[in-house]
Parts: sequence; C-alpha cells; structure tokens
Amino acid sequence: MLNQIKGLHHVTSMADDAFTNNQFFTKTLGMRRVKKTVNFDSPDVYHLYYGDEAGTPGTVMTYFPFPQMPRGRAGTGEVGTTVFSVPEGALGFWRERLAKLGVTGLKEEQTFGEKRLNFAGPDGDGFALVEVRDDKRAPWTDGGVSGDHAIRGFHSAAMRLRDEGATAELLKFMGYEELDRKDGVTRLILPGGNGAGLIDLETMPNLNRAAQGAGSVHHIAFAVDNRERQLEVRKALMDTGYQVTPVIDRDYFWAIYFRTPGGVLFEIATNEPGFNRDEDLAHLGEALKLPQQHKHLRPVLESHLQKLEA
Repeated sequence: MLNQIKGLHHVTSMADDAFTNNQFFTKTLGMRRVKKTVNFDSPDVYHLYYGDEAGTPGTVMTYFPFPQMPRGRAGTGEVGTTVFSVPEGALGFWRERLAKLGVTGLKEEQTFGEKRLNFAGPDGDGFALVEVRDDKRAPWTDGGVSGDHAIRGFHSAAMRLRDEGATAELLKFMGYEELDRKDGVTRLILPGGNGAGLIDLETMPNLNRAAQGAGSVHHIAFAVDNRERQLEVRKALMDTGYQVTPVIDRDYFWAIYFRTPGGVLFEIATNEPGFNRDEDLAHLGEALKLPQQHKHLRPVLESHLQKLEA
C-alpha cells in the first residue's frame, strides 16, 4: 500500500465559455483565480486555475474552456460531483447567495450525516457545498465572501461507476480506507491528509457511459509532496500493471496520468513548485503566463483569447 498520497491536488473540467467560467468561480463562488495560462496541448484555449490565496493543493479547480463546446452527457466512468468544504452554519448564506445569482440545481440534503447543498455550474457541472466543522484551511476572502462562509477547499469528489470494486481496490492501494457505505455509495478516506481526503464511489450499473463535453470533469489529481515521491508512486502503479505516462512538466507541478478500471482518468501531481514560481503571491492569476514552448505565440494568443475580468 502506498503512503505518499496526501489527498486531492486539483480537479480539471471543461467549459464552453472562458468569461462565464471565470465569473462563476471568482464572483459567484468567491474563489481566487491563481493562474491564467493555456492548455499545453491546445494553446489557443485557456487553462484557468481557481483556489485559495496561494492555490494550495487540495483547493484548486481548473478548467479548459473550449469555445462553443457541446455539453457532456452524464454517465458512468467519470467524476460526477465535485464537493467543496464550507464552515458549519454557512449553507443558509450560500443557498440565498446562489439563488439570488441565478444558480440552478439547488437542493439541500444530508449525506453521511453532513449538511450539503447541491448546485449546478454554468455548463451543468455537478457541485456541492458541505458544512465541515473545524476545517483549519485558510479561505480566500477577497472574492466577496467573508471568512465565516468562504470555501476552504475540496471536501470530496464523487465518481459514478458501473462497478466500484476495482476502483475501490486501487484507492485502497493508494492509501485510502473505507469509512462508510450508504444508499449505494461507498465513502473512502485518506487518514492524515491535506484536508481534501474523501472520495465517494457511486455504483450505477444501469447507467450508460459518460460522454465528455462542457461541464464534464476531464481528470482528477492526487497530491504528493515532490518528484521523488511521485516516482515511487509511478513505479508502484506500473509494477501493479497500470499503464502510467512519463513525468510531464506542467510548470506549476509535475504530473503523471493513468486510466482507472472504472474509466476515470487519474493524475498524480506534485505539490512543488507551486503557482508562485512565475508570479508573486500578491499578483497570482493576473497576467497571461505561457509555457516555454508556446511563448513565441504570445502576440497571436493575446489577440485571440477572450478577455477576462480580473
């Protein structure tokens, strides 16, 4: 069993409009845009990162906004719901705020004894807020939401699967432990992690496979401290039979990827070097940052990419 994984690092999804996506996360949810860069494989498309003040692993939601991308079709083999942690007693504030701002899909419920508010993103993305007592992670409070209510980071992610068995075994190999089962959902926890240590596996044997598009999660990333730990994880996964990519430099972290038995794309990402490697903390996410291989495209990209509010 691995002991290098620290919890979630980031979740990356797709959208059809960069401006709307940026407004939703920075204005509606009050998160900080911590990086404005481009998709390394398709530099004519943004890669936008939102999180806490520093973009701490375990808080970062990222997006590829492909203009006029068709909506995805929900199904199995994907992350269905990305869940954020908010302070105890904050859901009333969020219910009123989200309703006033026209957010759809609002539904309150209790799951695993926790108060939860489900809602949809601009592309039908599945989101929820869960009240968490004593989440010590510091929130970003310059986005129009006070510290009494602001998002702390990820609480969990829920994966929709035809059969949870092999994915559950993989997560247990990665250091997760089964915490509870209820109504067809298995909850796993990573003890002693970074505060973003819960994964829910939803078994849906009669649901069709998902089709990716706007509103779909592209991949889910798990955190390790550094490249040395990452290489240890890569070797262990390959020794177990997984096909894992070589290490890829993503400027703000190093990444490896592999497809899980249930169809979800997993990434293992390093906590180093972080989002302040090319911008100081006070100005994260303000300037368009380009990877070395695309810097020659700056004049074209600056004229092509949609203008975003700060």
